[in-house]
Amino acid sequence: MVTAEEKELLAERLVSGNLYKLKHLSAMVQPEELAELINDSKEIDLRKIFQVLDAEKAIKTFENLDYDKQMELLGSYTVEQLSATLNQISPDDRTALFEKLPEDTLQRYLTLLTDEERKTTKELLLYPEDSIGRLMTPDFISVKEDWTVQQVLDYIRKNGRDSETISNIYVTDSKGFLIDDIKVRDFLLAPIDKKVSDLMDRQFVNLNARDDQEVAIDIFKQTNRMALPVTDFNGLLIGIITIDDVVDVIEEEDTEDIQKFGGTEALDEPYLKVSLPLMIRKRAGWLVVLFFGEMLTASAMGFFNDELNKAVVLTLFVPLIISSGGNSGSQAATLIIRAMALGEVTWANWWQVIRREVMSGLALGSILAVIGFLRISIWSTFTDIYGPHWFLIGLTVSFTLIGVVLWGTLAGSMIPMLLKKLGKDPAVSSAPFIATLVDVTGLILYFSLAYLLLKGTLL
Repeated sequence: MVTAEEKELLAERLVSGNLYKLKHLSAMVQPEELAELINDSKEIDLRKIFQVLDAEKAIKTFENLDYDKQMELLGSYTVEQLSATLNQISPDDRTALFEKLPEDTLQRYLTLLTDEERKTTKELLLYPEDSIGRLMTPDFISVKEDWTVQQVLDYIRKNGRDSETISNIYVTDSKGFLIDDIKVRDFLLAPIDKKVSDLMDRQFVNLNARDDQEVAIDIFKQTNRMALPVTDFNGLLIGIITIDDVVDVIEEEDTEDIQKFGGTEALDEPYLKVSLPLMIRKRAGWLVVLFFGEMLTASAMGFFNDELNKAVVLTLFVPLIISSGGNSGSQAATLIIRAMALGEVTWANWWQVIRREVMSGLALGSILAVIGFLRISIWSTFTDIYGPHWFLIGLTVSFTLIGVVLWGTLAGSMIPMLLKKLGKDPAVSSAPFIATLVDVTGLILYFSLAYLLLKGTLL
């Protein structure tokens, strides 16, 4: 790792284009750090930078670049340089690049690959989008159970450089079916004449190539592994997934969920790189839906127009009521969605969730009710703003707060769970959506209670 000062100096060299100093400084940083600096820099000559990097570092740095930087660099290459780069990229990173390409560019790039790499790339691209197959790489080490430890070590020395990782060695039968995976340290510590079969326990975890990428995230969290084998439906070993690919997916999924929860469609690119028209389109849909929802709030108030005309003082508490309900709903939704993402809560826990949220809603609503009543009573001591019936108004506001907070917590907790049960993304139950729902029902509850408690006095 380099210091912040060294990173700043390197960033300056990237912009200046001083090849000698750039070569010296770039040798001090890891490819991931260099790629981060390049991604954050605007006016730089990418081709000149990659000229001073050795072949291995250049490829590793390229694999960590943003898509637009990758395309900028590839666009500056000759056909020979382009072909060499595309063939050296690891299969999983090449798939991630190719799946974003326009069709004509994709076909042109495929022709630049060797027969073997082209076959591999096409096979990976055939898997469904967001499937585990799109993340895996076919570069792994597999051995046979009748081999000795010495044979395994010799094989690793000969072929290990071509593997994505050698943290685990996979054991397959004569047909290529996965039968076990063994940590490489077990081979290093075992006698050289010992058989692979003697080290096997046939206890292993594998992923299915056609499963959703979120499955891989969950299993990696459970197993704490650096890599996991990927098989087809029959158990044939076809690739592996490494933790770095999963971390990228986690970041993408979390970003998408946060954006959806904020009441917008997920952005496909970083915020500053999204065009203004696309940004407007991504945000307008949900905003219009929520606007129509808020129209129901206006309709609810219109329905109680007579009551409002008789007791204008009731309107003073409308913002208080709807914000309390919306806030409680947003809190509950945030907690439940995160708990589901971490695997802490499933549909099987729905009754437990309801019981907890009922108790939480009643407690939280009561706290706000007491504060609200005290506020009204104290203000009534110094001013006549609430009139002679301030006590009944205070009771109306207090009971409404208990009800609306209770309803908000129930709606915020159960709607995401119901969506998950129906196979939908819980994140679409955005905080604004729940707030809008609670707004309408909260107003109906408020004015209904006001009619019951204030009938014969203000109403």
